[in-house]
Amino acid sequence: MNHPLAALLTLDGQLRLVGLVLVGLGLFHALLPRIVGWPADLAGSSLLTRQVGYAHLFFIGLTCVLLGLLPLLLVRDLRAGTPLGTAVLAGQTLFWGTRWVFEFAYFSPRLWRGDRLRTAAHLALSVLWTWVTGVFAWALVLALTASGG
Repeated sequence: MNHPLAALLTLDGQLRLVGLVLVGLGLFHALLPRIVGWPADLAGSSLLTRQVGYAHLFFIGLTCVLLGLLPLLLVRDLRAGTPLGTAVLAGQTLFWGTRWVFEFAYFSPRLWRGDRLRTAAHLALSVLWTWVTGVFAWALVLALTASGG
């Protein structure tokens, strides 16, 4: 594995890459309302509904950034086999695995069927959540196996 990109194929490389993607996804939330037309959709809503909606969007974006910074900057700590590192990996696996379930069990196909852009987004997000969950699950299984738990 002497090729510079070969490091990305290791678990540490995948964790860092997942972290980078999650940070980018979190920052992308600043643009999301305009892309999906939420200002127009929310214009007729009450002030409370609009503000709660935007506050939730902000905190979802912030959560993505913070959850992404952990594997991006602290991959060695996450993989050290400590109870805290293993707990964080378990939390990340559960969190992103639940997001994967929501992609299929909660969001109605009516949201994307017949719309090429939204269908592409649904497929891309399906792959993204599968990859993110899989990488954290891989790290968690190795941590649990190494600790005998």
